[in-house]
Amino acid sequence: MSSISINNLTFGYDGNYNNIFENVSFNIDTNWKLGLIGRNGKGKTTLLKLLQEKYEHKGTITKKVDVDYFPFEITNKDRMAIEIVYEIAPNVEDWEIIKELNLLNTDAEILYRNFNLLSGGEQVKILLISLFLKGNNFLLIDEPTNHLDIETRNNLVNYLENKKGFIVVSHDRNFLDKIINHVMVINNTNIEIQQGNFSSWKENKDRQDNFELTQNEQLQKNINKLETAAKNSAKWSNEAEKTKSKKYNSETTIDKGYVGHKAAKMMKSSKVIEQRIEKAINEKTNLLKNIDRNDTLKIVPLESNKKPLVLAKNLQIKYNGQTIFKPISFEVNNGDRIAIVGKNGIGKSSILKLILEKEIQYKGEFKVANDLKISYVSQSTENLKGNLKSFAQNNRIDESIFKAMLVKMGLSNLDFDTNIQDMSEGQKKKVLIAKSISEQANIYIWDEPLNYIDIITRIQIEDAILKYKPTIIFVEHDETFIEKVATKIIDLEK
Repeated sequence: MSSISINNLTFGYDGNYNNIFENVSFNIDTNWKLGLIGRNGKGKTTLLKLLQEKYEHKGTITKKVDVDYFPFEITNKDRMAIEIVYEIAPNVEDWEIIKELNLLNTDAEILYRNFNLLSGGEQVKILLISLFLKGNNFLLIDEPTNHLDIETRNNLVNYLENKKGFIVVSHDRNFLDKIINHVMVINNTNIEIQQGNFSSWKENKDRQDNFELTQNEQLQKNINKLETAAKNSAKWSNEAEKTKSKKYNSETTIDKGYVGHKAAKMMKSSKVIEQRIEKAINEKTNLLKNIDRNDTLKIVPLESNKKPLVLAKNLQIKYNGQTIFKPISFEVNNGDRIAIVGKNGIGKSSILKLILEKEIQYKGEFKVANDLKISYVSQSTENLKGNLKSFAQNNRIDESIFKAMLVKMGLSNLDFDTNIQDMSEGQKKKVLIAKSISEQANIYIWDEPLNYIDIITRIQIEDAILKYKPTIIFVEHDETFIEKVATKIIDLEK
């Protein structure tokens, strides 16, 4: 058994007001299959980089294992995919590469295409087989499921089940439940480690949050009652003191000693109550620090009088004159929530582009109703730039609503001063989603909206869709999200 020991770790990026980690200490057993979770921007990737000794820091990180980080850094992506595999795993033979591709149910022809021209899912597959072939070091795996279809995610599960130990960052709840036996959570104020999978941690988290919320409410009631009692005691004591010096007529007698004793007693009682108030306030301040706000996002969909909004009969997408999936027929009406699923490269995004009236070759019948307002979230974030204010203006959305949605999704006011191109991938994706839900639309078209998005925000998005019931067509590989949100599923077959 080996371990990784972190003691008094402190780290912050140059120019940032707050440190990401402050005097953090914990130990990790390298036999653990550890899931690392937390809100976007909490420092998950940063922690993996620190374990690779990429950054200068205060405190100590002690490890007796060699580590590999996924995804691998590719210096030149403008070359054949097989060259990249050779670079990462230099001692492998061609038959081994093809064997791993077969296990991912992927055609070997992608090895001989330019890596830059592969889809996001195909690029991840190339990097995954390189990981499988590379060796037996301790793995630091950073969001491996982004862009991966459901079948490939399950193949990755099978691979990781045979690994002795690793740390994986993922926001896919179903994936985490299948592969991990310990959870590390980067909270608002600390880092905690628990035995179990995501579901067991979430159950414990909800129980602890509910307990703290109940405690907080009870303490607030007690504080209010104690404050009232303290004011009454102090008021009685002051009034009693005044009677000692007050002049009375000759027939009135008063025991000034008794009054003084009683006033002192009431004042002492008031001080005791104040001490109890201070204790209750101290208890209260220790609560709720790690409770993430789960405010419901707001969507204001527009209902159309057109029916259907979209109609497809025996539709097939064509690449280079060849149809790539079996004929499908469907229609989209107000309130439908349609998930399009299938393997990477089978044409899911092309169906979305057809609805957006892009030039896509197809066979069959396809119609989109006139004058529909459509809101679109793309897979890619690479064209995002500028600050949030200019982004809102350029996209003609209400800046205050847009920023309010971002705050609900975990961005802070400090993040508002960051140029979008300098944000994390998760934060960039939140910008696209916040833009979309700030728009009133007949149809919301989302292409893999959850890539890089943290679990808490995924739940917020689910809750908003179920509450406001927009008409939405989406491509997504998160099985939990699909199960909760979709009213129809279109499964593309090769």
